[in-house]
Amino acid sequence: MKPVGIISGTIPLHEEGIFKNLKKTVVETEFGSAPVFLSEMVAFIPRHGMDAKNSIPPHMINYQANLKALQEMGVKEVIGINSTGSLKTELVPGTIIIPDDYISISGTPTIFDNHAVHILPTLNEGTRKRLIHTAQRLGINTIETGVYWQAPGPRLETKAEIRMMSIFADIIGMTMASEATIAVELGISYAALCSVDNYAHGIVEKPLVPEEIRKGARRNARNMLAIVKGYLQDLSSSAKAVR
Repeated sequence: MKPVGIISGTIPLHEEGIFKNLKKTVVETEFGSAPVFLSEMVAFIPRHGMDAKNSIPPHMINYQANLKALQEMGVKEVIGINSTGSLKTELVPGTIIIPDDYISISGTPTIFDNHAVHILPTLNEGTRKRLIHTAQRLGINTIETGVYWQAPGPRLETKAEIRMMSIFADIIGMTMASEATIAVELGISYAALCSVDNYAHGIVEKPLVPEEIRKGARRNARNMLAIVKGYLQDLSSSAKAVR
């Protein structure tokens, strides 16, 4: 069984269970180097780095190197773990969404700098369905579709921007669309688990405070970790059944 790529950021999965005691290796790619933390089942990349005091902001992440490094480690499938803000009052913090589409009007990075390759950006439906099945098996409530809007960051959005975005999307973040797009370019299956950790700016009257985003991410981490662990167990069981 090839390792499953896991990319996480604000949600502190690297402190837990299957992400402890992973072996760190630095993978050199044509796009730069990327740290990958490995076990037999997992190839993990912390997209913002491991040092909270020197966190890599969204616009400075080397997405190309991260995804290429996973490909070179034999990864065929990646799960993105994303902290998001809610664009709808009914999507309360604590919700987990498995999005089926995304918007990134501000653009996304690409591995094709010297010529145009017109890929069809998408989230892999097979990986999405397996995530949904795992959550159902574990009794963890998720919303099985949703549109993710990627903002460029690192600043948060104005109230006017959020009002516009809320017409077309359900959640907002700063990283998933970039990862999903490059994954398609590299032929890697990619889907995401999105933790709704706060209401976006102006959705509710209470002012948005960055510390609340971090608190929300920590609250949802246990369920996100459980889904990832269950997903890996399901894949392992399927691989053994085929032998």
